Amino acid sequence: MPNTPTILCCVFISALLFGNPAQAECGCLWEGSFSEVQSGASIVLSGTVTDGKGNSIDLQVDELMHGEEWLPTIRVWLKDRDYCRPEASLFPRNSQWVMALHRIEDEVSGGFNPATPSISYGRKGDYSLSSCGGYWLQRNEQWVTGNLVNAPRWVREPKMSPVLIDVVSAFVRGEVGADALVEASKIDPALRELMNDSRAFLRE
Repeated sequence: MPNTPTILCCVFISALLFGNPAQAECGCLWEGSFSEVQSGASIVLSGTVTDGKGNSIDLQVDELMHGEEWLPTIRVWLKDRDYCRPEASLFPRNSQWVMALHRIEDEVSGGFNPATPSISYGRKGDYSLSSCGGYWLQRNEQWVTGNLVNAPRWVREPKMSPVLIDVVSAFVRGEVGADALVEASKIDPALRELMNDSRAFLRE
């Protein structure tokens, strides 16, 4: 019978040769900033994470900007195996986001294991979030930041001024062009604070 060092050596060599499926990495090309990828998504929304388990999160729909969805809360499936998706840990409970999501239309062979229902490719009718472009923006109430427009590849938080979510929503609906996003991301922070204070004053 082989001794322990021999077994460990074989496992190590196998890992080098064949890789570990649980640690496999995806390989995809950068598809563009949010302004470029959002039009190809099933839905675009502003939402709040209400729960998370395994490689999925539940997202409360605060505003549906594009597409059709009637449920107030949807499930979004994230990284597992070599799926080109972000890690679920990036989206903690109560965090706010703008996401361009793809609806899962087909059952995937081997994508669901009943023994681990919280670790899955995702169920038909749910959604997945791609990591191959600027498919998500971080939201802080009425302001968003992230790889919004003309940002470097793979940079998730480029240097920019937060952009009013109303401008992003208007862009998704086709009411303004990408140039409006560019200009909004260049607004001086002091002016942004003034705009914020003005909105608060108007609400009162």
